[in-house]
Amino acid sequence: MPRSETDSTAPLRIALGEYDIGWHDPQNSLARAVALVEQAAAAGADLLVLPEMCATGFTMEPERHAEPLDGPSAARLTALAREHKIHLLAGLATREPDGSACYNSAVLLGPDGERLGEYRKQRLYAHAGEERHYRPGSGPAVFEVGGVLISPFICYDLRFPELFREVGPEVDVLVVIANWPVARRAHWDVLVRARAIENQCYVVAVNRTGSGGGLEYDGGSAAHDPMGRRLDGAGEGAHAPTVVEIDPEEVGRVRTELPFTEDRRRRDRK
Repeated sequence: MPRSETDSTAPLRIALGEYDIGWHDPQNSLARAVALVEQAAAAGADLLVLPEMCATGFTMEPERHAEPLDGPSAARLTALAREHKIHLLAGLATREPDGSACYNSAVLLGPDGERLGEYRKQRLYAHAGEERHYRPGSGPAVFEVGGVLISPFICYDLRFPELFREVGPEVDVLVVIANWPVARRAHWDVLVRARAIENQCYVVAVNRTGSGGGLEYDGGSAAHDPMGRRLDGAGEGAHAPTVVEIDPEEVGRVRTELPFTEDRRRRDRK
């Protein structure tokens, strides 16, 4: 989607909402998220990003735990966004109202309580049997928040740079939400930074902490600028959400001075 000429392109303040998700326990999970919403709003964040399946953990039981987009977990998050006048990007296990399909989704909620969009995870994690329980999304999504263009991705998507390449050169920030286990944390650290460098845009990545489904998670949420530099304060823990600034003018400056993405697109057109 093109950037609206009437919207501000002032820096967007994004809070990284890393936390310990209750396993198959939406009530306690979202109760824990309340403090993050309050702290992010108090810190002046425009957008708070919560992890993949932030109400349940990475469940392979969607028949029990997936909800429609107007279900109770989404309704609770919507009320929080409205109460604190903040955008929320949150991972949820979702299903069609008729139960015909379930998805691993990222849902964007606005400060007026409106649902602004949904992204459905494109690459399903076969090693955990995710493809047996969920249907993959058909492509990327781009949202606009305060004049800043955002494209979300979910966990295993991170291992497939072609997904990011499809939309990365057109946006200001790529957002990755995850339940990425500690056993492969070193991969997470490298791949998150790589997506920023190769697409010359910001990357904000939010992982969970704690345990669930027999796996351990140690966070590692991070933000990188268009040169791949770690933004100050990212990943320092889940006691309060780190807030980083996304400046679309910096994205334009880097791509103008070092037109790597344009060279890539020129080659793709041949």
